[in-house]
Amino acid sequence: MSLTPDQYLTPEESADVEAALLSSSEKFLTRLTISSQRLLLAIAKDNQVTIAQLTPSQIIQWFENDSKVKREQGSDAGTLKW
Repeated sequence: MSLTPDQYLTPEESADVEAALLSSSEKFLTRLTISSQRLLLAIAKDNQVTIAQLTPSQIIQWFENDSKVKREQGSDAGTLKW
């Protein structure tokens, strides 16, 4: 499984979630949880810590830094693509 920086759920994983016997809101939360795990892994890697060692401050700082990159370099820059 190879993910690009802006892809936190593979098509296969998305299909698996879609096939699961879950309500629409549960499927949404499942996709969000899987992609959040990937994002936390990226944040932890950038901070050179494990996910368990991440602090809320480090997560906030990471989002601020990503936002700053977008403001300075354009909306296609940064890790997150909205």
